[in-house]
Amino acid sequence: MISLDEAVTARLESHGARFEVLVDPDAALAIKRDEFDGDLEEVIAAEDVFEDASRGDRPAENDLEKVFDTTDPMEIIPEVIKRGEIQITADQRREMQEQKRRRLINRIARNAVNPQMDNAPHPPDRIENALEEAGFRVDPMEPVEAQVDDALDALRPVIPIRFDEVVVAVQLPAEYAGSAQAQIRQFGDLQDEEWQNDGSWVGVLEFPAGMQNEFYDLVNEHTSGTGEIRIVEDEDDLGTR
Repeated sequence: MISLDEAVTARLESHGARFEVLVDPDAALAIKRDEFDGDLEEVIAAEDVFEDASRGDRPAENDLEKVFDTTDPMEIIPEVIKRGEIQITADQRREMQEQKRRRLINRIARNAVNPQMDNAPHPPDRIENALEEAGFRVDPMEPVEAQVDDALDALRPVIPIRFDEVVVAVQLPAEYAGSAQAQIRQFGDLQDEEWQNDGSWVGVLEFPAGMQNEFYDLVNEHTSGTGEIRIVEDEDDLGTR
């Protein structure tokens, strides 16, 4: 369950009665869109249905039966969310907006590159400043994923930016390969790998281009700076970092 401070109220009025439940805001939106596949118990603040959640008042059982054909809260809660309205305070709205703004910035920074600077990643603070300059406002009631395209459209007149994938070949020396490859192979989509006769490991991975610096840091950390990294330009040509 979540805390009361994290929850918003979903409210349904039907047949002259009012029903309220306390739920995580993102989960409420996912349930409303039929996109929620998690554990309901983990995203609610109370396994209960209220007439007035702020006072703790509960509706009559006959009202529950009349509207939902059940008195089971775990069956009723999703119905209140789907059929009702999500109520948020001004403070909750500001907090949700700030959280999603940070998540949107991080998502763009991890996936976007600067095509005018050899596809170098954009730092998060550059993305943040450009969004502010563009006047882009994050919608606290929309999933971050649904706002990425609109954010990119707002960013393009301000900074050169595009989403791109990069394919990287990495070779780990034999003395580090055993432990390091387990970490490296999970960083992206492992397309190929091979153990060399000298005990070294070679892997080819694909991941968002904006994560290149993070990948270089990971390889250097696990190989004391001795790992070799090459950007795969095409099947026949390798460009060295």
